[in-house]
Amino acid sequence: MSTQQNAWPFAVKPLSPGLGVEIIGVDLARGVDEGLFRAIYEAFLQHQVLLFGFQDLSPERQVAFARQFGEVQIHVMNQYHADGFPELYRLSNLDAQGRPSGRHPDKGTLAWHTDGSWQRRTGQATILYSEVIPAQGGETHFCDTYRAWDRLDADRKQRLAGLRAVHNLDFSRTRRHGEEPMTEAQRQAVPPVDHPVVRTHPQTGRKSLYLGDHAQYILGMDYEQGRALIEELNAHTIQPDLVYAHRWRPGQLVAWDNRCLLHRATAYDVSAEPRVIRRATVLGEVPV
Repeated sequence: MSTQQNAWPFAVKPLSPGLGVEIIGVDLARGVDEGLFRAIYEAFLQHQVLLFGFQDLSPERQVAFARQFGEVQIHVMNQYHADGFPELYRLSNLDAQGRPSGRHPDKGTLAWHTDGSWQRRTGQATILYSEVIPAQGGETHFCDTYRAWDRLDADRKQRLAGLRAVHNLDFSRTRRHGEEPMTEAQRQAVPPVDHPVVRTHPQTGRKSLYLGDHAQYILGMDYEQGRALIEELNAHTIQPDLVYAHRWRPGQLVAWDNRCLLHRATAYDVSAEPRVIRRATVLGEVPV
């Protein structure tokens, strides 16, 4: 993986052989001017995952940084809104007394997915900040869907061209976290949408597989056959050498490109270990 810095006003260090870099020398709490953000965004497009080391970052500053990428999503699952900012989505297993509750806040995060694929305008960047981190588990893993596409043979690529998958938040939420289903109002606010199985990134021009756990079925295909194809392609995507596994420390911020990655959280002991993460997801484009 190239780490050419293009005269960027910061250093970068690879996070894995094929995916992600750590940005060194940027204090997000001081704000990010236009020139610095332009360099950060170039690194974002080139490396897909950006890690910023320890940052003393308020919710307000996190939202301000997210807004530099674009319009920040107000998530339909409003029970997760946090810190007086509807743009923030807090994932916490703590009870009202600040103790581990034994309840996972969102089991859907444990399955490989891409944020916001259940909307017509899908997720562009996700910006995650770690407040409290368990001693074991609770990692975030990322998988490169560019290279997953590249590894398909020409015949398979041709057969996938033109296919569209229906993405449905109610499907994935019920499947993974059925003890707290969506309300009827929430379902009506985000009806299922269809997107191309093969997505072209609007800025890099590269193709990638665009599925994950929110993808329910393939348009024009028998439901079970479509399910089997989605599961097969998702399994093809998450090959170990395409994955970067991030072990969090408190006060880190990670930003990633949902248009060319899948990600998931890993399990932890929700009855004994605290984990508090706050997330902002930036809306992007209608996939093509």
